[in-house]
Amino acid sequence: MRDCASRWHHNAVTPARHPLDVVAHRGASEDAPEHTLAAYRKAIEDGADALECDVRLTADGHLVCVHDRRVNRTSNGRGAVSTLELADLAALDFGSWKAPAGEPEAPDRDPGRDSTSVLTLERLLELVADSGRRIELAIETKHPTRWAGQVEERLLALLDRFGLAEPPRDEPSPVRVMSFSARSLHRVQAAAPTLPTVYLMQFLTPRYRDGRLPLGVRIAGPSIRIVRNHPEYVARLHRAGNAVHVWTVNEPEDVELCARLGVEAVITNRPKAVLTQLGRR
Repeated sequence: MRDCASRWHHNAVTPARHPLDVVAHRGASEDAPEHTLAAYRKAIEDGADALECDVRLTADGHLVCVHDRRVNRTSNGRGAVSTLELADLAALDFGSWKAPAGEPEAPDRDPGRDSTSVLTLERLLELVADSGRRIELAIETKHPTRWAGQVEERLLALLDRFGLAEPPRDEPSPVRVMSFSARSLHRVQAAAPTLPTVYLMQFLTPRYRDGRLPLGVRIAGPSIRIVRNHPEYVARLHRAGNAVHVWTVNEPEDVELCARLGVEAVITNRPKAVLTQLGRR
């Protein structure tokens, strides 16, 4: 694992910063099945600044990139991720429900496996380490779950193996942890206080309307619906010293709105289209 850690930090030596970072939501999930290796390869090839993934813990303790509590929607199986072992998930097809992107695969890849196999977070970290350039990761912990704090414990242990549990000296962290659960973020902060955290918001609650966030969190993750309905909220967050990463930004007018408001990152299913709109392709 030492080799992967060194490749990560080599990739992060000269971080490229843009006025608006483009984050691939579950990979290039408009073009390939979400959370598959194919979706993340496509996002990297398209030039995404960062990759977003959701993580859940299997019954035998592996972190896998699956959004829903149950596998029913995105696979040909049934059941909760937390009750299935990795071998059970590996036997399922996580990609045939979505039509292929139509772009030819490189001859040294197995497009079937890339597009249909469950993806572990460890494999995604290896993919980024081998990418040859700086690519950030936004990792969302999903709650509630029967495993509670074990999710954060396993996540930080894996990041530590890759040398990612704390940012390199004098450089921004290539990894941030996101959650709708403030308790999850507090667990991360307690164990890895220098790792950036993002508080995700589906609705704008009175508690945080003034731009404040849960203690220790410095990045807000509002939905695009919040930003559309309350564009002034972005300025309040900025005045409070917080960065703003908006999800899920797919429409050109929403990209334009986020750029105009000065948000730091947009999380999108369409990284190639957004990068093109921003004049970066």
